Amino acid sequence: MVAELVETWVAGWAVSRRTPPPVQMPWGFYIAVADRPAEVGRHVLPEVTEFLVRSAAETVTAPRTWMKMPVEPEVIEPWLSPGWVVAYEETGHLMVTDLMATEPAWPEGYTVCLETAGAVVYARVLDAAGGQAAQGQMALLGHAAVMDQVQTEDAHRRRGLGQLVMRTLADHALDKGAGLGVLGATDAGRALYETLGWKKHATMAECVYRPYRP
Repeated sequence: MVAELVETWVAGWAVSRRTPPPVQMPWGFYIAVADRPAEVGRHVLPEVTEFLVRSAAETVTAPRTWMKMPVEPEVIEPWLSPGWVVAYEETGHLMVTDLMATEPAWPEGYTVCLETAGAVVYARVLDAAGGQAAQGQMALLGHAAVMDQVQTEDAHRRRGLGQLVMRTLADHALDKGAGLGVLGATDAGRALYETLGWKKHATMAECVYRPYRP
């Protein structure tokens, strides 16, 4: 079950971020990432064993390559070859929900705009002056919607705008035939999503290849 959800998430993440499609590897998937100074690519492992983690890690020669997988980070640390570092601060949560219609209302002074580009839907909350107060996006994959990049500007926090973005995207996904919601959450984001009925299915550990250079 978790492996299938990870596969859905990685497919949606690539669509949402407009990267090349994930490439099938013996241990999972690889995504080439451009225009991100901290990352050149990432391996995503839907299933975790010592053999699979070691196999993926040992193929990497490019610094700033990441690996992400559904496991507690301390489990994989002994399996990593030299140069790899567990990024405890980046470890997140794989979360899932059955989408339900909510018909959200927005606070006075704000409006919501939806834009679609291919399989990606963008939600933006604008303030009375037309400035962006919050945003989020999702990739539609038929039966599933992968939520991504949900954030609220500092000046507009604690007004329910993050919930508004999520509810708006979920309603639109339902209209398009999706019934399953999937996302990767930070610790801070997890608290928001849990108030909306999302459930954690796995910790998503991250590690990065940072070989020492004298």
